[in-house]
Amino acid sequence: MADPRWLDEREFRAWLGYRRMRLLLDAQIARDLSRESGLSDPDYDVLSALTSSEDRRWRLQALADRMLWSKSRLSRHISRMEERGLVTREDCATDARGAVIVLTESGQRAIEAAAPGHVESVRRHLIDLLTPEQIDTLGDIADTVLAHLAEAQGDAGP
Repeated sequence: MADPRWLDEREFRAWLGYRRMRLLLDAQIARDLSRESGLSDPDYDVLSALTSSEDRRWRLQALADRMLWSKSRLSRHISRMEERGLVTREDCATDARGAVIVLTESGQRAIEAAAPGHVESVRRHLIDLLTPEQIDTLGDIADTVLAHLAEAQGDAGP
């Protein structure tokens, strides 16, 4: 077995900085979202996915895949959102075991009220701190890593 390719000082700084930044940034934006709207990050992810669909509905499994959650974990979360009137669940016409998650009017109002504060938090804690060149670089980095991960996932097979 080959010797590990240890990170040099520059690489280690970048890796540790990325990890720490991601954790702190996610936590800050989640706190802002919760404080300003009462929504959690997963609530916002579900509602924004539903608003991105023309008919304001998504298959439960597709939504779970998008969020990188198990179907059962998302189903439990959707149940809590249903109790708050943000979404409803319908049977899937093409799959007796499937479910479709539908955005309610209350859910639409909640995401419309939360979005301005959420985007302001993203701006305040990330976007507005960067130069246009840094934003372009960050986007390029994200594209490169996401393409690699998508390819690696495709290679994993069933």
